[in-house]
Amino acid sequence: MFLFLYKIIIFSSDELIIYININTLLVCAVVVNGKLCKNPSFATADDFSYSGLNVPGNTSTQLRGHVNLITADLMPGLNTLGVSLARIDFEPNGGLNPPHYHPRASEVLLVLEGTLYAGFVTSNPDHRLFSKILKPGDLFVFPFGLVHFQMNVGNTPAVAIAALTSQNPGVNTVANAIFGANWPINAEVLTTAFHLDKKLVEDLQSQEWVNPS
Repeated sequence: MFLFLYKIIIFSSDELIIYININTLLVCAVVVNGKLCKNPSFATADDFSYSGLNVPGNTSTQLRGHVNLITADLMPGLNTLGVSLARIDFEPNGGLNPPHYHPRASEVLLVLEGTLYAGFVTSNPDHRLFSKILKPGDLFVFPFGLVHFQMNVGNTPAVAIAALTSQNPGVNTVANAIFGANWPINAEVLTTAFHLDKKLVEDLQSQEWVNPS
């Protein structure tokens, strides 16, 4: 028996990658973002809904913040729609969503409670910082792919909602990627790149780097 497998890769405007695998003898399947699309005949209302964003996240972590990001993994009906949503909780006086970027999305942040210091840094060569103190009802936009952050600078808990322009935005936390890489990046690389002492680099690499979600 011979199985013929063809793979067609389609790139859409928001960097989705759609794989159409055609097995001429057995099955046809469409995979979007690495996920097998659900047969519409088996879809239910539950695929298009999610409950729980009213529940605060666990902020008793190293960062004292928590991100609950709802993507197509948790809500299959989002797949291919180019949108996702997150609730971000911050402890008072320094709760942090650390510097990170989304490789496939821009973001709009809405503050519901508390006072946040939020900002982003532009790319090479300028590295301009755009930052602002945000109060309830304020919005802030983080452009596509740029490093950004939020920190609670108030003495009460803070809550924000983030809307992202992809159902699979991805998250790359800068410190985790640099100092928590598996396997570790050669310390000489980081010593030169960050102008740091080698012992300090090795100490940073030995620490536990937690994700905010």
